[in-house]
Amino acid sequence: MIEITPDPIDVQKVMDAAFSPDCGGVVVFIGTVRNFSRGKDILRLEYDAYPEMAIKMLERIVDEIKGKWDIRKVAISHRTGVLKIGEIAVVIALSAPHRKDAFAACQYCIDRLKEIVPIWKKEVAIDGETWIDDHA
Repeated sequence: MIEITPDPIDVQKVMDAAFSPDCGGVVVFIGTVRNFSRGKDILRLEYDAYPEMAIKMLERIVDEIKGKWDIRKVAISHRTGVLKIGEIAVVIALSAPHRKDAFAACQYCIDRLKEIVPIWKKEVAIDGETWIDDHA
């Protein structure tokens, strides 16, 4: 399961999509909107994406992960639109027979997502708005 959605993310749905009965665990990363970033008080975030290309790039990341670690299933959901403080922006879940691979692959996934996936984030702070380049 890979999705770009304007709707609130169902964490359990993402976890269920990553479940594999031959694996000892599912590692989940949940990225939420925080109220302070880069020295500013944040009011909300706004995400925009090129969905078709984002999905292709997420599929590429899944292929990279499966080439590096013993990972059985990966599920990724990223939200677009206006998100309030505390709302979920992204959920990544993956299953592996052993936790070491699962944790390493999950971190790689979120880092790589920020590097190559065409999803853009605007921070709306008390004193103005800034498009954030997480691709650096």
